[in-house]
Amino acid sequence: MAKEFWDQRYAANESVYGSEPNAFFKQFIDNHKPGTVLLPAEGEGRNALYAAKKGWTVHAFDYSEVAREKALKAAGEQGLKIVYWNQSIEDFRANQQYDLVASIYVHLPAALRKQYHQELIKSIRPGGYLLLEAFAKEQIEYSSGGPKDPALLYDAPTLCNDFAFLHVLSCQQKDLHLNEGPFHSGEAAVLRLTVQKI
Repeated sequence: MAKEFWDQRYAANESVYGSEPNAFFKQFIDNHKPGTVLLPAEGEGRNALYAAKKGWTVHAFDYSEVAREKALKAAGEQGLKIVYWNQSIEDFRANQQYDLVASIYVHLPAALRKQYHQELIKSIRPGGYLLLEAFAKEQIEYSSGGPKDPALLYDAPTLCNDFAFLHVLSCQQKDLHLNEGPFHSGEAAVLRLTVQKI
């Protein structure tokens, strides 16, 4: 979707995806010692702020300048430091390695998805982890959020194939009740992937 779409959505809503961190991301952060984390398409900063509170060194980016401004404002109000820049997924290239890379609800056409996932792999340091949470194909039956184009929804075999050269720790599809702001609310079909670069 166009940058203007996201700027408008973030400007028109006090909180698009809620102020609390994604539950899958929070669980990982709570159970691992702090390190460095990259958060692509981070939006208003809910995950970045939580990781920073827990002592992580946080780098994040998003297409939307409005989202970045809101995230940095919240970080300043909470006395937290995050590095946050504006960039599109199309232009993202790995130039640093992190202990953790977390891709939370980033839905892309097939060719761009493969490119993006390859850059994510390059962004993980040896021994580091990648978390991915996204809507499954079955989400098309729900009204709790996500793309309405089935081609932009994911399935486990495709994700496992994208990260075939990493060690898959878990790859699960779950039916969840989302409570992540007005655009992720209600019953949902979700995929959760955890991989490690050995």
